[in-house]
Amino acid sequence: MNDTPIFGWYYRSLQDRAPAWTGVEYFYNFLLRNTGPGPYGIDADISQVQPGDFVQLASTGSDFHHTPVIVRIKGRPSLHTIYVAAHTADTDNRPLSTYSMHKLRFIHIEGVRVIS
Repeated sequence: MNDTPIFGWYYRSLQDRAPAWTGVEYFYNFLLRNTGPGPYGIDADISQVQPGDFVQLASTGSDFHHTPVIVRIKGRPSLHTIYVAAHTADTDNRPLSTYSMHKLRFIHIEGVRVIS
């Protein structure tokens, strides 16, 4: 848990949580900039992704609005071989290629820091 107000990584309740739990850009910025406790990652190419990583989607324009988690990759990573889970439409093992998207970006999780 990272208790940093606004830019941290914590969830205590619906009323007491970091914006990174529900805001796509906050989530992206937290993972790529986090030097404290919690998960951290890199902006990745499709060839670098693994199960447990994330993909962020923009269906129109330039605003990313959705962050499914990659749960399976069948063979070489591509839109047709990457499968995701998401809570917005309660989906699991959905091919990434079935989403309507204008652009996407991947976040590869490098690790997690536990600082006591």
